[in-house]
Amino acid sequence: MARFLADENFNNQIVRGVLRQNPNTDIIRVQDVDLSGVDDPGVLAWAAEEGRIVLTHDVATMITFVYQRIQAGLSMPGLFEVNRRVPVGLAIEEIILIAECSIEGEWEGQVRFLPLR
Repeated sequence: MARFLADENFNNQIVRGVLRQNPNTDIIRVQDVDLSGVDDPGVLAWAAEEGRIVLTHDVATMITFVYQRIQAGLSMPGLFEVNRRVPVGLAIEEIILIAECSIEGEWEGQVRFLPLR
């Protein structure tokens, strides 16, 4: 099962909805692990050390740092950019689907956008 880290500005309604619908989903927030205020490269480094796919709404800067990590040959378990206009229910469904259907390492070095369609 995929493991997730929701970045600092990620919609908490989505996180709560994922956990409500599937309490076994391994999703934590930056705030839960004392990373509040840490810059994007620091958050990505922590996620890589912990093997967690990052969930973000921040397409402007986060993706740049992900590609820098990949180009430097550093681990990056993956990043999903969830557009803020995606309905909360759809985002919840897709995150649960990814969590349940992914194999370990499947998203390594990848940037994907939700919804997947």
